[in-house]
Amino acid sequence: MPNSFANTERIKPGQGKATPNRSLERGIAVLRAFRAGSSVLGNSEIAERTGLSRSTVSRLTQSLIETGMLEYIPQFRAYRLGVPVLSMAHAMRDSSQVLQVATPLMVALAMRHKINVGLAAADADEMVYLESFRYNRRQSLRTVVSGQRIPMALTSLGRAHLATLAPEAFNAMMASMAEKHRRRGWSELRREIEAAVSSVHEKGYCVASWQPQVVAMATPMRFDAYGVHVLNVSVSTQQDAGVVEGALAQPLMELAKAIQERLSQAQ
Repeated sequence: MPNSFANTERIKPGQGKATPNRSLERGIAVLRAFRAGSSVLGNSEIAERTGLSRSTVSRLTQSLIETGMLEYIPQFRAYRLGVPVLSMAHAMRDSSQVLQVATPLMVALAMRHKINVGLAAADADEMVYLESFRYNRRQSLRTVVSGQRIPMALTSLGRAHLATLAPEAFNAMMASMAEKHRRRGWSELRREIEAAVSSVHEKGYCVASWQPQVVAMATPMRFDAYGVHVLNVSVSTQQDAGVVEGALAQPLMELAKAIQERLSQAQ
């Protein structure tokens, strides 16, 4: 695993060849504006979140209503996501061999070591949980809702993903993040990200603690048919990150190896 992701990134079909469809991109941007905690949005809110003009948003939302992707709520003069969006999300999860292979192995590791285990993939400058099992003191697991987003720059999941990018893509992402996180002390945050990327290249994983008393470790996995997924383990503790790393690095890397081997056999 160490060094296997240095200076690489996934090449998308048709990348650098086809002319982007601006209308489609803008329509997707409108759909992306809807997130947990903001399930109902009006034209002005969508315009603010997407950077599009209100007139453009008005045209796009009308088309999205006609296709069922959005529903209009007259009393609020606002929109919410339509049922087909959930159907597509279910189709994505159901068709993922990565999830089919990884889920039982993740559950077994979470129960065996009494830790949290998650699997995520990147979307712009955030990571999206595909699956996450949270171990609690009642000797049971709870599942974080799939689709939950977390910041790429602050988390072990995100930093492990950044380690898979080619230099050009990495620099572009860092420039974007610098603008978004300029109020957080970007210089220090960039040093943390670069240290994490170096850790992935050298050890195969990185460690981060962006929430109080929670230490998380993550490792990237590349699958030919599915691109990069990132696996992580985390634990609530007051122990030093180095202690947690010593205890969980091997289980994390063994789980990643097992998932990759079983998926290779299944394909």
